[in-house]
Amino acid sequence: MKNATLDALPRQVAWLGYGGLLPFVGLAITILADSRHGLLWGDALVAYGAVILSFVGALHWGFAMCLPGLTDARRGTCFVWSTVPALVAWPALLAAPLFAAVVLAAGFVAHYWQDRRLAALATLPAWYLPLRLRLTSVASVCLLLGGYFSMS
Repeated sequence: MKNATLDALPRQVAWLGYGGLLPFVGLAITILADSRHGLLWGDALVAYGAVILSFVGALHWGFAMCLPGLTDARRGTCFVWSTVPALVAWPALLAAPLFAAVVLAAGFVAHYWQDRRLAALATLPAWYLPLRLRLTSVASVCLLLGGYFSMS
């Protein structure tokens, strides 16, 4: 029998997750609407993307500490992987918005694939991967559109 509490997306998680997309969407729209200051808004979008990519990387640190049933090797992989998104995000801050946006979007996609690999080995809430896919998709599209149009 399924546990409805684990299957349903918690309201607070939905608000925080989808609310976290507002700066991505808002900045991408602002870049499209204000082409004179696109580079400034592009830098803001990249900075926000770098912060959020670093945050999602830290999820794997938490999983490594708390998920039961992980082998020592898998736990170690989670600890190591948790630092990779920040190591990708930081140099992206030093790049032009278009290149940085591509790097960050690739980082979000890579992190989603790591989430899928972990979910195949551990029990995560049923809502986790669908939520991560939606958040990753919107953030990546906004980054790529914002990066492209900030250079126009």
